[in-house]
Amino acid sequence: MSGLTAAGPLVTPLAAPLVAGDIVRGTCRLLAAHGHGTLTEVTLRTGRRVDVMALAPDGGITVVEVKSSVQDFRSDRKWQEYLDFCDRFFFAVGEGFPHDILPGEPGLIVADRFGAAIVRAAPESRLAPARRKALTLKFALLGSQRLTRTLDPEAC
Repeated sequence: MSGLTAAGPLVTPLAAPLVAGDIVRGTCRLLAAHGHGTLTEVTLRTGRRVDVMALAPDGGITVVEVKSSVQDFRSDRKWQEYLDFCDRFFFAVGEGFPHDILPGEPGLIVADRFGAAIVRAAPESRLAPARRKALTLKFALLGSQRLTRTLDPEAC
């Protein structure tokens, strides 16, 4: 997935503790700056819901699991189930989150509500063509449905 490489630390100071929505917002801004389309709260065929799914210009699919606190991370181990549904997987956390408790393999994004930086690039594991097609179609249909609801809430 082109353009998603590790960068330096964020320069935006944080005034208050972050909530998951702030981390999602900053992460989506980062991905969009790299030319990716993003959707949040995407339900997979397994019934699991990913926090952020991004579609790259080259068709690559990234999944980002947001962790807003240490307790959130320690109580939720379902992230490994997402690996079969993406080419790259990242954790996204706020500044001050202890990186040493996170697994070393996935990518790492540090975000606030205004933006984000990739601290550790995610390894690539290419999806099978049939799964890529199914996920890309799901992404397109879900994005279209959400846009339609925004433009005309009574139509759905």
